[in-house]
Amino acid sequence: MMQNMNSLLLVFFFFVTIFTNFAFSTNVSHDGRAITINGQRRIILSGSIHYPRSTTEMWPDLIKKSKEGGLDAIETYVFWNAHEPLRRQYDFSGNLDLIRFIKTVQDEGLYAVLRIGPYVCAEWNFGGFPMWLDNLPGVELRTVNDVFMSEMKNFTTLIVDMMKEEKLFASQGGPIILAQIENEYGNVIASYGDAGKAYVNWCANMANSLDIGVPWIMCQENDAPESVINTCNGWYCDQFTPNNPNSPKMWTENWTGWFKNWGGKDPSRTAEDLAYSVARFYQLGGTVQNYYMYHGGTNFGRTAGGPYITTSYDYDAPLNEYGSLNQPKYGHLKQLHDVLHSIENVLTYGNISSMDFGNSVSATIYSTNDKKSCFFGNANSSLDATINYQGVSYDIPAWSVSILPDCKNVVYNTAKVNTQTSKMIKVANEAENEPIVLKWSWMQENLDENALLGKGQVSASHLLDQKVANDVSDYLWYMTRLDLDENDPIWSKNMSIRVNATGQVVHAYINGEYLGSQWATYGIYNYVFEKEIKLKPGKNQIALLSATLGFQNYGARFEMTETGLPGPIQIIGKNGDETIIKDLSSHKWTYKVGLEGLDNKLFDVNTNYSSKWLSDNLPVNKMMTWYKTTFKAPLGEDPVVVDLIGLGKGFAWVNGNNLGRYWPSFLADVDGCSAEPCDYRGSYDNNKCVSNCGQPSQRWYHVPRSFMNKDVNEFVVFEEFGGNPSLVSFQTVRPGTVCGNAYESKDMEISCQGKTISDVKFASFGDVQGICGSFEKGSCEAKNDATSIVKNACVGKESCSIQASSSVFGATNCETGVSKRLAVEVVC
Repeated sequence: MMQNMNSLLLVFFFFVTIFTNFAFSTNVSHDGRAITINGQRRIILSGSIHYPRSTTEMWPDLIKKSKEGGLDAIETYVFWNAHEPLRRQYDFSGNLDLIRFIKTVQDEGLYAVLRIGPYVCAEWNFGGFPMWLDNLPGVELRTVNDVFMSEMKNFTTLIVDMMKEEKLFASQGGPIILAQIENEYGNVIASYGDAGKAYVNWCANMANSLDIGVPWIMCQENDAPESVINTCNGWYCDQFTPNNPNSPKMWTENWTGWFKNWGGKDPSRTAEDLAYSVARFYQLGGTVQNYYMYHGGTNFGRTAGGPYITTSYDYDAPLNEYGSLNQPKYGHLKQLHDVLHSIENVLTYGNISSMDFGNSVSATIYSTNDKKSCFFGNANSSLDATINYQGVSYDIPAWSVSILPDCKNVVYNTAKVNTQTSKMIKVANEAENEPIVLKWSWMQENLDENALLGKGQVSASHLLDQKVANDVSDYLWYMTRLDLDENDPIWSKNMSIRVNATGQVVHAYINGEYLGSQWATYGIYNYVFEKEIKLKPGKNQIALLSATLGFQNYGARFEMTETGLPGPIQIIGKNGDETIIKDLSSHKWTYKVGLEGLDNKLFDVNTNYSSKWLSDNLPVNKMMTWYKTTFKAPLGEDPVVVDLIGLGKGFAWVNGNNLGRYWPSFLADVDGCSAEPCDYRGSYDNNKCVSNCGQPSQRWYHVPRSFMNKDVNEFVVFEEFGGNPSLVSFQTVRPGTVCGNAYESKDMEISCQGKTISDVKFASFGDVQGICGSFEKGSCEAKNDATSIVKNACVGKESCSIQASSSVFGATNCETGVSKRLAVEVVC
């Protein structure tokens, strides 16, 4: 009897489990029009947030702001080399806790798009591939190769199984509605020939065999098999057409700005142009769009790729590097998202018709039995347009899209920004008087073992590519000994060393004495370092220190890009007209990975070398020097940065947390910037609307508050080039000047984001000219004193709202047809 009862209970619990899983599962599929969720066509607005580029403490706020900004989903890559730095040794701790990140997305009620790759590009070191993978015997990456495919399948399966175990796929009731295999392979597939096509098919088959219950996608892959959805990446994807009529039009990367490189200027993409690209995409049949990036974040530690990608990965995203609102981009897009969501049903089920008005002006009409919505688009980059639709005239600015949810009233135009602009400022640390109060100690990096004595870990009779060191350090010593006597044919008073390098940094030492250094710029993969040298009869020690700045992350067979010192390395002697060359490339070379200070973890608060720090005779502008100080955490909750002006290049740590590479001495080009406001009209690329010419590529470095204690904190830098730490200071970032903008009949909303509005510097309702920070009254304005009205409504408050209308500001003396707006500048 008891056995029967137990059997019945087992059957009961089995069916309860099946019913529970079925009841809470979400069916995700697609047709040629849209992604379907539980049978309903949906438009999806998504944004990329890369979990390792922020901290676990930042995630809830980032995702909350994303939802408040009108997003439906969060998209992220999965970073193989971060999770498997050594073969079969995995790390999902701290800000690598992928499960926790996806669950945080779920907690906020958003969907997730999981781009497993596992090649990711992303300006991430080596494109996300672990370096040990490239060092496996017989391996060839991203093609039909048994070694590579076995490792790729192992990692992909690992991630899928982790998601399944936590029931995170939508088919299990979780938030993941889409997954991606491979990444932008279509951009390079031609280089792999037939093997590339076979590899794409294998990727699709392998992914589908994992049975995740949601669609798989491949971005930038026109040859994608029918079992996956091919998608578009770029600044504009309105003209994209999927390769399968049963696939919806999807945009996995709408680049909200661009990344920055050392020596590069600050790229920026206007809110108007970004909104135009989104509205144009949905006008022409798009249904899933993702911002790359919605929050860019920070390349902590050694994660930046390139090489020469900066530590900041701000990307001019709607949420800035520190997680604050990037206004007006955030607000302008939020308003667009609200409008698109309001017409979701007609966009995904309505019949589509279009009208061509000529001169790149068009109308797209979506209609169902009970609703009609219109998009009026003007793709002309210079000429505004006026069209007549159903007896009504509509003005459409150049390079803009107007959305009319009822085909009668314009609710949104991409060129008309009705949201605030926030100009962020850096504020001194109010907890102490910096930089004066910072007391520095120092320690010299010990170079004698390598530069003078040539002691290393391994030897070889040829020059090694730096990738063989498995990317455990930026630094690799190349050391050899040269025996000379005065009868050697190369001996002369005019000798030099010539080193063929790969674009990374090289420091040269001869017999323990520093000779010189050289580096390149972004996109340069080789150069020749050549310096005169003085050798002595007998034994001469040559030591070359190669320092990487991230490994190549993009391109066909990018893993073949040489790193370190591939050679030849030569000694050149000149006697009169005669030149003698001695090639050292096949000499016995000794190699040492890393530096002594890094090996001894001088950056660790619990280091065993605390007693060796010196406090007297602080050296400045001295290479290979460690500096340490303590500081008090800035007051309040505003984001914290450290200003490293005065330093050269190196690494920085707060309480043992690596902030990333710093290089404030690398200045951006002096040419290419304009003092004029950026014209949003016309196609964008990363060379348009740049700023910061002639200034450090990156001066300020993010210090997440979770890295700091509430009282005293330790700050350590390793100065590779030589610099002066006396100007270093910690600062907070907050809105300084905030400007409100609203066109007639719209509400002007303005907020100091937790601070108080203290003054109104400008206010006018009329044809205001200029931009935030340089507003000017136009030829007409309202009769009432706008400044007094705004002061009464806003000063002393954290936020306020005023309608831009004559009923508030009085009648204007503007002529009929003049576009009127309310422009306000306040101080926080």
